[in-house]
Amino acid sequence: MGVALGAFAVLPGLAIGSFLNVVAARLPERRSLLHPRSACRSCHTPIAWYDNVPLVSYVLLRGRCRTCRTPIGPIYPAVELVTAALLAACLVTFGLSLHAAAAAVFCAALVVITATDLTYRIVPNRVVLPAAAIVFVLMTAAEPSPEWAIAGLGAAAFLLLAALAYPGGMGMGDVKLALLMGVALGSTVAVALPLGMIAALVPAVVLLARHGSGARKMAIPFAPFLALGSLIALFAGDALVHAYTSLF
Repeated sequence: MGVALGAFAVLPGLAIGSFLNVVAARLPERRSLLHPRSACRSCHTPIAWYDNVPLVSYVLLRGRCRTCRTPIGPIYPAVELVTAALLAACLVTFGLSLHAAAAAVFCAALVVITATDLTYRIVPNRVVLPAAAIVFVLMTAAEPSPEWAIAGLGAAAFLLLAALAYPGGMGMGDVKLALLMGVALGSTVAVALPLGMIAALVPAVVLLARHGSGARKMAIPFAPFLALGSLIALFAGDALVHAYTSLF
């Protein structure tokens, strides 16, 4: 049943991913999400509906604008494909439930936040804060418990202390993202945060090896790594905690 639900979610997931591309491209620039129609960022030609079919159009156009042949960034099909995969995974893992709805909202927010942080180096308040409120309501309705609020506030406080201790390495957007992570993951946010930090060490070490002390002035977007840790915790957090505690 879960696999069938997941398969059913793929096409809607691609369509949602296409909309998330619009959100990630327009929201940081404070443009309307509805008007005008999507257009090529190079030649400004409006994109026809047949060139705006999620994933398919990118493949048929070979990743280029039909009019000016300017390359289309790979982030666009990546967002569509990842969104579809994550929404399918939510249904397979949690079934048709409020928990699945909360996980889907969480995943969609993580996709947008990752795209905006990679492109603009920001975590938009207009994504992370509404998503945190919606996820908190859904998780509380699904499993009434103070766990979600405690985990959200605790995770945000943890990254706030880190941001105050090292302002150049972390921003308030990451603190707000931690709030979203906590209300979505509950106690397994304790898995997500260290995993995200460990993952972020990889590019940091590479930059340090290449540029030496000059790497300290190079900003690394942190939200994508927190998103990666969050997804691992969402789908495998309980199993990881059980495997760890079983060692003792």
